[in-house]
Amino acid sequence: MLYRRFPKIENVEVSALGLGCMRLPTKDGVAAAIDEAAVLDMFRVAIDSGINYFDTAWPYHGEMSEPVVGRTLARLGARDKVYLATKCPVWLVKEEGDWERYLDSQLTRLQTDHIDFYLFHALDAGRWDLVKRLHGLDFIARARRDGRIRHAGFSFHDSLTVFKDIIDGWEGWEFCQIQYNYMDGEYQAGTEGLEHAAAHQVGVIVMEPLRGGGLARVPDPVLDIFGKWKTPRRPAEWGLRHVLDRQEVVTTLSGMGRVDEILENAAVAGSARPNSLLASEKELINKARDFFLAGQRVPCTTCAYCKPCPGGVDIPGVFGMWNTAVMYDDRAGRSGWYKASLLREGSAADQCTRCLECLDKCPQHIMIPDRLEEAHAYLMGTA
Repeated sequence: MLYRRFPKIENVEVSALGLGCMRLPTKDGVAAAIDEAAVLDMFRVAIDSGINYFDTAWPYHGEMSEPVVGRTLARLGARDKVYLATKCPVWLVKEEGDWERYLDSQLTRLQTDHIDFYLFHALDAGRWDLVKRLHGLDFIARARRDGRIRHAGFSFHDSLTVFKDIIDGWEGWEFCQIQYNYMDGEYQAGTEGLEHAAAHQVGVIVMEPLRGGGLARVPDPVLDIFGKWKTPRRPAEWGLRHVLDRQEVVTTLSGMGRVDEILENAAVAGSARPNSLLASEKELINKARDFFLAGQRVPCTTCAYCKPCPGGVDIPGVFGMWNTAVMYDDRAGRSGWYKASLLREGSAADQCTRCLECLDKCPQHIMIPDRLEEAHAYLMGTA
C-alpha cells in the first residue's frame, strides 16, 4: 500500500485507498441489516492490506453504519490501527446545542473517545449558511482543542463557486471531500476545485472515484477501448488510477462490499503513484469518457447559470440525475434518489412553471422546460 500526507497535518500518513462504509454487505438487501460477520472479514482483510482510513457517517445504512463500524473495530482490537472518519449531519442541526449532541452520540456509537477526521456532511450553500449562523465553526474548533476530534473538514455537493466560498471562508479547514472521477472533471468542485483546495493547503479526499460502480461495470464498447492497453486491467483499475494520478489527492474512498474488491483495489492503490499515467493511458481514459458523454440525454454542463429558478427547480440536479441514469444504465437507482431528494425537497422538475426565464441564461441553448418534462417522466418511471 502507498501512503500520502495532508499539507497541514504533520505525522499522519493515510493509505491511498480508504474504505467507505456506505455500501457494506447486508442481509436480504435491507440497508439497515448489515451482515456483521462479513464486515468483520472485510475489515480484517482491509487492515492486513494496509488500508488505514475508514469513512462512515450518521445516516449510512439507515443510521447503522456507525454502530457496526464501532463494534467491528472493537472486536478486532483495531481502533488504534486506523484513522476513523465520520460526519456531522448538518441538515438535522436546529440549534447550537445540536452540534455537541450529535458528536457525543457518534462517539458512543463508534465506541471511541475521539474522531480522527470529522466532517460537516454534504455542505452546499444552504448548509454552509447554517454552519455559520449556528456557530458550527466555533464548535468544531472547540472539539478539536479538547481532543474529541483531531482534524476538521467537510464533504461537498454544490457548485464550484460555493466550494470556493467554503474553502476561502475558514482558515481552519485541514481537508475536504469531493466527488471526482474521469467523468466529473467539471462537475461540482471538479478539477478546478481540486486545485483550489490544494492552493490553500487543504488536503483532498475523493469520493465516488468509480461513480457508484458505474465506472466499474462498463458496457462492451468501453471494455473494448480499455482492451487496447498492452496489459489487461479491470475498468475499476482505470478509474482508480485516474484519480490517484492527481498529486492533490490524499486518499480516495471506495465503497467496497466484498473481500475480493478490497484485495483488487488495494493492489491498484499499492502501485498507483501520482503523476505516473502515460499520455497513451490518458488517451484511452478520454475515449471512454467520450463514449459515456455521447450517451447523455441533455448537454448540460451543470454550470448553474440557469439558477436560481423562480419555481425552485434544481435544473442542473435534475439533468445530472437523468444523464447519469441513462449513461450508466442506472434508472432504478437514480429514480430512487430523485424521489428521495429533489422531489421530497420540492426542487424536482414538476415545479417548473414554464416561465422561460432560464432560456436566455443557458449557454448550451437547451430548451430547458421541455427537457425538464422529459427528465421528470423518465425519472418517475412514467416514460
